[in-house]
Amino acid sequence: MTTTLTPTATTPPTTVPTAPGTTSTAPAAALAPTTLPAALPLPPLGGATRRPRAPRPRTAPGGPAGTRPRGAAGSRPRTSERGAPRALPPHTVFAERLLAVLSGERPVHWMLGHTLGEAYEQLVRLAPETPLRSLGPRPVLRRCAVQAHPAQGAVEAFATIAIGARVRAMAFRLERGADRRWRCAAVELDGLGTAAAHRT
Repeated sequence: MTTTLTPTATTPPTTVPTAPGTTSTAPAAALAPTTLPAALPLPPLGGATRRPRAPRPRTAPGGPAGTRPRGAAGSRPRTSERGAPRALPPHTVFAERLLAVLSGERPVHWMLGHTLGEAYEQLVRLAPETPLRSLGPRPVLRRCAVQAHPAQGAVEAFATIAIGARVRAMAFRLERGADRRWRCAAVELDGLGTAAAHRT
């Protein structure tokens, strides 16, 4: 019986240097360095995947997180605690002035420069009697309405004054001069004043 042998491929021996004067033969595959696979990250416990946290917004000086700074160095802009007082209309101002004179709080000459024509003479006749004087609380200006006459540069005002339990009426006329200032041109108190001057 005849057996036929098939030659197989063999790895040629590789000479590996050793100590001086000696050589060693070994298969090349046995001496090739082994490369290990890279380590994979381990999943967290429970199999849940963690999402990366978004960075928290920085706190701006002078306000809560994420707000802009207010003013210089984050400070609130300064504002005056008390606003400018609102100017009263001229008819209200003159109503208070006439009330002060006719109640005896102010002398008649206090109205010098604030009257024209016969208005000052009317006050001179009315003031000594102090018709708006009160023995109790100070008289109070309750209401002051006005009727304007732009073409004449004048207004006519009508005021009601509370004197204790009584209420009295006062009417007066204001005229605006070339200097843009208002002055009292006539005053009448419960029918006294201009009408009384005409009767005398």
